[in-house]
Amino acid sequence: MERVRVAGIVPMEDGFAFMHRVGVVKRKDYQEYYVFPGGGLEKGETPEEGTIREIKEEFGINVKIVKKLYETYSEKFNQKEIFYLCEYVDGEFGTGNGPEFTNDPKYIDSGKYIPEVVKKEEVKDILLLPKEIRDKFVEDFIK
Repeated sequence: MERVRVAGIVPMEDGFAFMHRVGVVKRKDYQEYYVFPGGGLEKGETPEEGTIREIKEEFGINVKIVKKLYETYSEKFNQKEIFYLCEYVDGEFGTGNGPEFTNDPKYIDSGKYIPEVVKKEEVKDILLLPKEIRDKFVEDFIK
């Protein structure tokens, strides 16, 4: 059964909210990069519910789904990934308390997770993964 990962594209202030990954031991190719906030669905969740929950866990903010933007499939991870445009509702950015921020041994090689808002004009200068979604995102939102 394929895994489903959901992610949010969250405009904030004069940029977008990303998770900055630093010191990632388990990846040989990249030890530092940015990703759209998100994660795997929990049993019984819709993709929209999962996106809202993941952003709350990772950033400590509440969002609402505006619309589905992108869908991709990764053979490497045997997973479908769905990206939603979200709108900030409320909450204090950077107060997430998901498992990434605990001392859970499962995350020992995952490095640090740092919530960051990257200014719109600086997005094209960061390593944002996955690359094919990054390219569509830059085309649609940054140009």
